[in-house]
Amino acid sequence: MKELNISPADTYIVVNKSIITAEDRNILTMLYQPIIGPLSIMLYFSLWSDLDKMELMSTEYTHHHLVTNMQISLTEILEARQKLEAIGLLKTFFKEENINNYIYQLYSPIKASDFFNHPILNVVLYNNLGKKEYDKLKNYFKTPRINTSSYQDITVSFSEVFTSVPLTSYEVLNEDIRKKNIQKLNIDTNFDFAFLADSLPSSLDKNKIFTKEIKELILQLSFLYQLDVIKMQDIIPICITERGTINKEELRKTCRNFYQFDNHGLLPSVVYNNQPEYLKEPVGDTSKRAKMIYTFETISPYELLKSKNNGSEPTTRDLKLAEDLIISYGLKPGVVNVLIDYILKTNNNKLTRNLAETIAGQWMRLNIETVDEAMRVAEKEHKKYRKNNSTPTTKQKIVKEEKIPDWFDKKIEKQQASQEEQEAMQDLLKEYR
Repeated sequence: MKELNISPADTYIVVNKSIITAEDRNILTMLYQPIIGPLSIMLYFSLWSDLDKMELMSTEYTHHHLVTNMQISLTEILEARQKLEAIGLLKTFFKEENINNYIYQLYSPIKASDFFNHPILNVVLYNNLGKKEYDKLKNYFKTPRINTSSYQDITVSFSEVFTSVPLTSYEVLNEDIRKKNIQKLNIDTNFDFAFLADSLPSSLDKNKIFTKEIKELILQLSFLYQLDVIKMQDIIPICITERGTINKEELRKTCRNFYQFDNHGLLPSVVYNNQPEYLKEPVGDTSKRAKMIYTFETISPYELLKSKNNGSEPTTRDLKLAEDLIISYGLKPGVVNVLIDYILKTNNNKLTRNLAETIAGQWMRLNIETVDEAMRVAEKEHKKYRKNNSTPTTKQKIVKEEKIPDWFDKKIEKQQASQEEQEAMQDLLKEYR
């Protein structure tokens, strides 16, 4: 049964289905937060804090308790909860009554080593952070290597220290002992494994090829790289080893190559992402500049390019350039939007790669991450350019005729957005959809 809208009076209890450690906090904030955003992580920690001293189960709370503690709306709580569910950190159970009841089951995040080898989470993390921040995170979780070749291993074995003695036997029941539980990503799909298996030579052992682990990997890769069973028929035979099993690394690599071949060398989803949640400005400012910041933060580079083409699909060259700005230069999607908008409006609607890469290189060195920072540095550099390329007799004419982005030199007046102003902001977004 699908739940109704959450009411502040609806009750919930939290059940810990795992063993959550201090190290998990680092993994949640450093690896999961760039993907699902700070509100979802805050909700996870809030539910965690509701547990009893033994961290087993909470008492009954109302959702008003969450609203008060987190200072966000029920709608935001629902959105944050669904992201936790989608990424495998939470399971939700619902019972409809006069006052609805919920059970929230908490699960541990996966280990850092598993995260960086995950076919979906690793790619999404890289796309959201960019190469520079991604490499920093990877180095943080790396284990130092020490050369022990000149040392002797003198570690004693268990049998050298302990001996076995007869004791009275008793029945050992340990199924209820707490352990670390991790949920796998639940991907809804109609992928036809039977059809895929039938396409392989009958001499191959299908059960040996399509193990549970390999099936999960195929589902994840087919979702990530948008590969249907027909394309997988071409991929699987390439990855079968002499022993009649599938080489997982070869499968990942081949799926990626197929996707890039069909998409002109691009990696999935990068140009379709928008600015990460943790780098967005607070909503509430109603100035025109703030509305442009909101727009650049909430659309993807693909949507921006499409809007600049009057609704037509962006060219392959423009998409490849946007992809390179994100991947090679580590710029965030919102920052790429500012760069593209700035170049088009100051370069006669021509998106020149050399100019884009020159600006991107500067912004990368300046560590520009937010839309506001990008707009300010663009304004500053443009003023410097106008000053250096104007003479006293022509300066006034150049400034008057030159077309610049309408977000230049606009003061931000801080105030709460009214309902009408919020609707106007949404109308502004429609230009880029």
